[in-house]
Amino acid sequence: MTDLNSSAPHSFPHRLAAAAAAVLALVLAAPATQAQSGGAATQAQTGDYIVAVVNQELVTAGELASRLARVSEDAARSKQALPPADLLRKQVLDLLIDERVQVTYARENGSRLDEAELDRAVTNVAVQNQLTLPQLRDKLRQDGMDYTRFRSTVRDQLITERVREREVLGRIRVTDAEIDAFLDKRRAETGAAAGYNIAQILVTVPDGANVATLATRRARAEAALKRVQAGEPFEDVARELSEDGKRAEGGVIGLRPADRLPDLFMAAVRPLKPGDVAPALVRSGAGFHVLKLIDKQEAGVFTSTQTHARHILLRPSAQLPQELALRRLADFKRQIESGARTFEQLARENSEDGSAPQGGDLGWVSTGAFVPEFEEAMNALPVSGLSEPIVSRFGVHLIQVVDRRQVTLDAKQQREQARNVLREQKYDEAFADWIRELRARAYIEMREPPQ
Repeated sequence: MTDLNSSAPHSFPHRLAAAAAAVLALVLAAPATQAQSGGAATQAQTGDYIVAVVNQELVTAGELASRLARVSEDAARSKQALPPADLLRKQVLDLLIDERVQVTYARENGSRLDEAELDRAVTNVAVQNQLTLPQLRDKLRQDGMDYTRFRSTVRDQLITERVREREVLGRIRVTDAEIDAFLDKRRAETGAAAGYNIAQILVTVPDGANVATLATRRARAEAALKRVQAGEPFEDVARELSEDGKRAEGGVIGLRPADRLPDLFMAAVRPLKPGDVAPALVRSGAGFHVLKLIDKQEAGVFTSTQTHARHILLRPSAQLPQELALRRLADFKRQIESGARTFEQLARENSEDGSAPQGGDLGWVSTGAFVPEFEEAMNALPVSGLSEPIVSRFGVHLIQVVDRRQVTLDAKQQREQARNVLREQKYDEAFADWIRELRARAYIEMREPPQ
C-alpha cells in the first residue's frame, strides 16, 4: 500500500497523532468552562469568575476547579500522593497558563490547518470514543458546548502540538560523540560487543632483545607499513613479511567481538573505516604490528518492532459519504468477528487499495512506515486484533494485525535510534526553556477572587 507511506517527516515523539483524542477526552469529561479559551471577549459562566488573563485568553475559576478535580481523580486511581491543596492549585493554574501561552503563540506562528485534516481529526476522536458524528454533536450539546467551538478547540490543540514540536526540537542538538558514548554504554550494559575483522602484519621481537635487535625489527615493520601506505596490497606484504600464523591468509585474523581483541588493537582500529590502515605501528609484547580494518559489524544493541498488518480501504466520494464508509466498515468488522466472512474475503471484494488482491496484506513494516493516524491505530492493536474504522488522509480503514516480531537494527539504524533516544532525553529541558521564554514575553494578569 504505497500511498499510505507519508512523504513528510513523522513527528519525532509521535505526540501529534493522539492530540485530538486528548482534546476530546478533556472536553467530554469536563464542564463547559473547560473550552472557554476563545478570546478575551468570551465571558465566564454566571457565578464563575476570571482567575488569570493570558494575552487575549481567559482562565476561569470553573476551569481551574475542573482540572483540579481531574488531577485528583487521576491521582486516586494511580494511588499517587498529591501536594498540599494550595501548592496543587498553584501548579495546576501554572499549567493552564502554560497552555494558554502556547495556544496564543501557535495561533500567531503556526501553519494553517486545512478543513479536511480537521475533519479527519474530529471523526477519528469520535470513532475512538465509539460515537458517530451526530452522537458527538449531541454529547457536546448536552455538555453546553456547541460543535463549532469544539472544532476550534481541536484546531488549536493540533496547531499547538505542531508548533511545540517544531520549536522544541529545533533547540535540541545531539552530537556524534554523544551518540558514540550512548552506544558504548548500551553495549556495556547489555554485554554486546561490536565485531571487528582485522588483518595484521606482525614483526616479532624476541624476549630480552637488545637495542640493536629492537631497532632492526622496528625498521622491518616500518618498511612494511610504508609499502602498504604506498599502495601495495596489504595481503601481499603480509604474505611476504608477516611472522604470525595467519600469514598465508594475508594476515586476516577474522571477525571477532571487540572484547576478545587486545585493547592495543582496539585503540588503533576503532577510529578507522573499513579498508583503512592504522597510521602508526602498534607495539605489543609479541612485537610490532601493522593493522588494517577489513570490516566492522555493529553489535545488536537496538531492536525494532515490525508489524505484519492488513487493511480494507474505502475512499469516500459523492457516492460513498464518509459516514456511510464508516458504517460499512463497522459492519465488516461485525461479520469478521462473528465468523460470517473472513478479512481476506472482504478485502478482496471491497478494498480500494492495491493490496486488495492479497486480501489487504501489507507485509512486514517497521515503525514510521505509515502515516501517523494509521500507525497509531495499528500499534494499539494486539496480534489478531481488529481496529474500529479509522480515518486517514487516504480514506477510511479497517485494520487487522496479523503478527509482530523484533528485528535487530543495522549500524545506521542504531545510530538513528540512539539519536532519537538522546533527543527524547533532552526534550523536557528544552520544552521547559521554551515555556519560560513564552511566559516572559506574554501578558499575564492574575485576578483575585471577587469579594
